[in-house]
Amino acid sequence: MASSIESLLREISGVEDPVEELQSLKTALLAIPVSALRDSVSGQRLDGIFTLLNTNDREQIKLCVDILERILMALSPAHVIQNYRVELQGGLTHPNEGVKILALTQIGRIVAHPDAVAEILNYHDILRGVIQCIGEENMAVAKQAIQALSKLSHSKPGLDKLFNSDLLKAMKDVMAISDIIRYRIYELVVEISSVSPISLGYCANSGLISQLLGELTGDDVLIRATAIEMVTTLAQSQHGRQYLAKQGIMDKIANMIRGAETDPFSSFYLPGLVKFFGNLAIMDSPQQVCETYPVFQNKVFEMALDPDPAMIGVALDTLGLLGSTVEGKQVLQKTGEKFKSVLSRMSQLASSGATELRVRSLDAISQILTLQPEQQTEDLLALTESWFHVLSNQPMDMIQHISTQPFPELHCGALRIFTAIAAQPWGQKLMIRTPGFVEFLLDRTTGQTKEAKDAKFELVGALVSSSTAAEILGSQHYIRLKTYLKEGPYYVSAVAAVGTEGAE
Repeated sequence: MASSIESLLREISGVEDPVEELQSLKTALLAIPVSALRDSVSGQRLDGIFTLLNTNDREQIKLCVDILERILMALSPAHVIQNYRVELQGGLTHPNEGVKILALTQIGRIVAHPDAVAEILNYHDILRGVIQCIGEENMAVAKQAIQALSKLSHSKPGLDKLFNSDLLKAMKDVMAISDIIRYRIYELVVEISSVSPISLGYCANSGLISQLLGELTGDDVLIRATAIEMVTTLAQSQHGRQYLAKQGIMDKIANMIRGAETDPFSSFYLPGLVKFFGNLAIMDSPQQVCETYPVFQNKVFEMALDPDPAMIGVALDTLGLLGSTVEGKQVLQKTGEKFKSVLSRMSQLASSGATELRVRSLDAISQILTLQPEQQTEDLLALTESWFHVLSNQPMDMIQHISTQPFPELHCGALRIFTAIAAQPWGQKLMIRTPGFVEFLLDRTTGQTKEAKDAKFELVGALVSSSTAAEILGSQHYIRLKTYLKEGPYYVSAVAAVGTEGAE
């Protein structure tokens, strides 16, 4: 097979209409594992295939790309840069996006390889070509370019090349093309900044982060909304948060939340501001964030009661995030009746809101009610129990009713709430006191999707693995639930199977 690939590679360049030969070569290449391909192609030149990319025939280009992709992946990144530098550079400006993506993918391999990256740093024009690809209309090309430059920045020489040479000017020139492309460069800069304090230092010194932070208070509300998303990503790393705090960005965003009340266009960017603080609270400390920026917590409660679905959705997600930690639960508890009225609203939405809001409500409620075994102190158990009873006069019936509706996402959302309380003694007592609930758990005919079966299995698992379950449920129920668990989520009884066949 290796010899046939060599002969096909030799013959192909002299053929007038090479599509058939290219197809044969592609088939031959796919028949050999990439690991075995290396020996048979490493001594071969691929100039003929690269030359065949210079055509308007899309089928021919596609076959050449597939062949080159297969062969180049078999070669080491160092071999590729040493032997095909000119071809890669040409690929970056080729009119076909498939060829551009091929070149960028190979450059991504090269910059991630310790030996090959030193080589490519000498070829300024290639790296400039990658930066220019960020300005391409085709998003897949731009993404591949961003990915390659992000990998390049993982080494100090790569950072030096990007930010301490005229490549920085090339980035700024590409940014000037349009708002969309400016944000692609910001995306790259935020990605690089997140790697380490050193890489953040390079990005900050370039002036690009200051430029991004300046967009937060720009006149265009859509640009402002995108800037907030980027800054939220920057805040994912500890060094990123420290930098933003030093720049006074947390205070600036808190002031933007205050100012949003008088801005008729605030609905475009307000959800992003709230998400920023929600993420901050989870990564640092819910108590510290809510105490330092009370405007954030007040706004979340306000949005939960707002009639605008976009506001409600973000509030629900944020409340779920806050309530997923013990500290967050304690922060919510301190607000007393305020949070109880929000919880009632969540319950109403879960029962009768638009489907998407119902799902988000159910997820938030399950996060708020969840306690890990090591978190189950007397106070916290009393707290989650009291919150469960705020949901409805008959919360078990309410959630069971939601779980019987013919929408898999609602069914699974309701089961997740039961999973949250199944690990807690008060939840187990409610379950055993609710007529027919154990039968509902054991009934495999409800929820026929894979997701529903998995959610039910997880619920039974949470119940059975609790140290108090055997005593509270009684040995008979406990053994039946353990059997259910042993049979697995997709078990079908033989009797049911025979009955089905007969019906067919």
